[in-house]
Amino acid sequence: MAEVPEATWWAQGLRVAGVDEAGRGAWAGPVVAAAVILPGTGRYPFRDSKTLSPAQREELRLEVQAVALAWGVGFASAAEVDTVGVLRATHLAAARALEQLAPRPQALLTDYLKLSTELPLLAPAKADRDSPSVAAASILAKVARDRYMLELSLTYPQYGFAAHKGYGTPAHLQALHRFGPCDQHRRSFAPVAQVPLLNPA
Repeated sequence: MAEVPEATWWAQGLRVAGVDEAGRGAWAGPVVAAAVILPGTGRYPFRDSKTLSPAQREELRLEVQAVALAWGVGFASAAEVDTVGVLRATHLAAARALEQLAPRPQALLTDYLKLSTELPLLAPAKADRDSPSVAAASILAKVARDRYMLELSLTYPQYGFAAHKGYGTPAHLQALHRFGPCDQHRRSFAPVAQVPLLNPA
């Protein structure tokens, strides 16, 4: 088995928080980030949430929460994405997830997300593939965001959020042109910006 990115820090006895996000590219809904500190021992079955079915993600979510020393999930709303930009909103969501961790992390590992921090930070590409900590965070973030979008679909059934989770699909685009965007859409994202508000003030 190849050495994982956090192995050196684990060997030093450091608590490493893996951080990952879900929803950066969506047209609607929040950006969600999760942070997970795993014990620096053993092998973990966690892998990038994009490679897992919903049932597999739910099963592994329970395992992450059972074995983690600490975990947290943070949200940044669609309005915050529009106000500060999607990258800054992702940083806000990550900071909110990290604030929930107790014990506190001593080093951070992300999937190419270069957070502003005084802690040692590694941000390699494909960390959600190579790091069990980041993969665990990707699972929690994806499950939390999908659940949020399912709840949102009850309020706004016309957009099909339950199916596409706010991402750009032909059905979502058709709904935007038919109904206009709602308050959960990211007005700064094209093609959302090209259609009128559903309920203009």
